[in-house]
Amino acid sequence: MVGQDGLNECVVLSQDQVLDIFRNSEALLEGHFRLTSGRHSNRYVQCAQVLQHPPYTERLSRHLAALLRKGVGLPDVVIGPAMGGILVAYEVGRALGVRAIFTEREKGLMTLRRNFVVRPGETVVVCEDVVTTGGSVREVIDVATAAGGRVAAVAALVDRSNGQVDFGVPFFAALSMEVLSWPPEECPLCKEGTPAIKPGSRT
Repeated sequence: MVGQDGLNECVVLSQDQVLDIFRNSEALLEGHFRLTSGRHSNRYVQCAQVLQHPPYTERLSRHLAALLRKGVGLPDVVIGPAMGGILVAYEVGRALGVRAIFTEREKGLMTLRRNFVVRPGETVVVCEDVVTTGGSVREVIDVATAAGGRVAAVAALVDRSNGQVDFGVPFFAALSMEVLSWPPEECPLCKEGTPAIKPGSRT
């Protein structure tokens, strides 16, 4: 384990401070959006907009690190799924002074590559950028558990599951937001006549 000089700098932010970071980076948009699923929503969050700013990423990750220290203690290793979880895991690991690695898909299966390992008995925290259904996080939990690790917690920049996910371990999020969505034919924003826009990287 490397030195932990940065631990005292991990400070819990208020929700207003977290929201300011997301709004200032234009990661949190409010309006009328057409999601990748085809449903319509009044909010859209794109963590890549935050993660392009190292100072914002560092502040949010130190916030998560402070929550983790208080809630579950210091892990041995932090793991995030590629792509979105890589930067979050790295920055949280850096704030805690522990190893940070990532999983990636090989032939469709989440796995550890690049000689990354979870040693039997190691305490693990799984990090992600956005949690909606929690599918990727559960795959990482399975990878860590299969290697003999003990998953102590999950941490994410954004929880937009509306409180529906349960990983069986404590779940810490910098921002928990309720995201309303509707089928296009039931969308109240469409009925008001406002056009829906499609943000994000996929069309």
